[in-house]
This record gives sequence, structure tokens and C-alpha cells, in this order.
Amino acid sequence: MGLCQRARGDHVTLSDTAQAFEAYEAVRHRLPQARKPGRGGERAETLDDIADLYDAFFLDAFGVLNIGETAIPDVAERVASLQARNKRVLVVSNAASVPQSALLEKYQRLGYQFDSDDVVTSRAALLRGLEDEPHRKWGVMSVRSSGLRDLERFDLTYLGDDPAAYDAVEGFVLIGSADWTDARQTLLENALRKQPRPVFVGNPDMVAPRETGFSTEPGHYAHQLADRTGISPDFFGKPFENIYDRAFRRIDTDIPRARVLMVGDSLHTDILGAQHVGIASALISTYGFFAGADVVGAIEKSGICPDHILTRP
Repeated sequence: MGLCQRARGDHVTLSDTAQAFEAYEAVRHRLPQARKPGRGGERAETLDDIADLYDAFFLDAFGVLNIGETAIPDVAERVASLQARNKRVLVVSNAASVPQSALLEKYQRLGYQFDSDDVVTSRAALLRGLEDEPHRKWGVMSVRSSGLRDLERFDLTYLGDDPAAYDAVEGFVLIGSADWTDARQTLLENALRKQPRPVFVGNPDMVAPRETGFSTEPGHYAHQLADRTGISPDFFGKPFENIYDRAFRRIDTDIPRARVLMVGDSLHTDILGAQHVGIASALISTYGFFAGADVVGAIEKSGICPDHILTRP
């Protein structure tokens, strides 16, 4: 009997993981539906053990390549091995807070060899979404020190503690929340109640695994304002199709979707997104979101079952 057919009442055990898991479950109505369920959560140790089954690999970053600013041990060597075997390896990440060039520098520093075409981000999907919009003055949730670079052609104003800035803009863009505060969230929600406007979310993640625990990401604040104001944000990134569409354009059109694998640490972004677009999925069980937690209980509770469960990337 496969993992998805087992009936158990296990629950995730770490409080941070449990809270994050429940937060994702609470917003399932805003997430896409699975079109291709996983085939049973087959166990394997690493990517090496399932490499022959796939021709293209979409790798999440946080929880697969790195935790915060630290590379996960031995993964750079495994990625290099896949590349040496002519496997198409892409990073498909909800990385919206920094430009592409900064990401490439980071991955190189961590020991990974990726070209610009190998990195597909939610920031790029967001940029395309903004390009398709009429000209607007946007208020942006972002960290000033990260810079705008590829966003500079848009009319953007940083959102801080001045209520006037929230009233003056014609829409909101949420890309980086490292210095976002409850007070600023209240200003944003009040401004939207007063005058509903578009909200574009460049990172649908609610949390991200760091060296010292979870960070709170833009997706958390987007769902919170949706709950409190009735505004329906536009999300760019996993589990939504827009980022996968960009990734598919980077691989050979002869590769069938059955031979494409999404590898990630989150059921509600990586695995659900893969199942929404009809590709295989592998969940990392000991790094990232589920490090030290009960991954089996989470799979059974959510009903999101990957094709593979890897002990480590």
C-alpha cells in the first residue's frame, strides 16, 4: 500500500513547522488545484537514486540548494553530476527580493554553476506581469538595501511608515518583507479598505527556512490582507502556473512532462505547483520546511502526496 493510501493520524511535530503548515492549509482555497496527483511517495536517499527517471530537474533553492546563506552539504556535487550527464537542471525559486544577477553571484559563492538561463524566479514572472499592466504608480514592499535594478523602469515608491505614501499609489507590489512590520501591514490594509487597488505578490511563500528558523515572507502578508480586506492578490511564483510556464520555455520541447521533476521542501508550493502543471515531484524530508518534523503526517493531512520523498537533495 502506498503512502497516500495509508490511514494514520500523525501530525507535524515542531511548533514552527506546524504553525506554517496550518497557515498554508488555511489558504488552500486561494491555491491552484492538483491536476496530476503523486504516485505514492516512493522513498529514496538522494537525487542520484532517481536521476535515471528524469531528463529535466526543477530545483527549489531554499531547502534544496541552501538554507539561508549556507549551502546544503554535497548538493553542489550532485547538481554538477546531473549537469555532467546532460540533464537539464534549473533553479525554480520564489526569489523576488533580489535581482537575478545577485542570485547568480550567491549560487556561485555557494559552489553551484548556473548560467542566467538556468535560474527562473518569481521576480521574473512578476516583471512580466507588471509589463502587461497599464502604467501605474506602485507602492513596493521591499528592502531598500536589496535595490531595484531590473524594477527601476517602473514607477515605484518604497512603503515605509508614512500613511501618505499608501494613499498616493495606484497599486501595491510585495517582493521583500525582511523589514516589514505589523504597523506597516496595518497601513496597507487600511489603505486598501479605503480604496481597493491591485496587489501583485512576487513571492507567494508564507515562510522560508533560514539557519535559525523560519522567516516570514510576502505571501503571509498577502493572504492576511486578503482575509482582512477582501482584496484578491495576484500571485507570481510557485505554486502558480506563471513561473512554471517560464521554466518550460527553458527546456527542450522534446522532453515530455513525465520526464520533468520538481524538487522542493514545501508541499503547498513546490509539490502542489508541480501537480498543478502535470510534472513529477520530489519532497525533501530532512532539510528545509520539514526538517525534524513528521512529513508523513503532513502529507496525509494535506492530501498533497509527492511522487518521491528524498531524505536529502
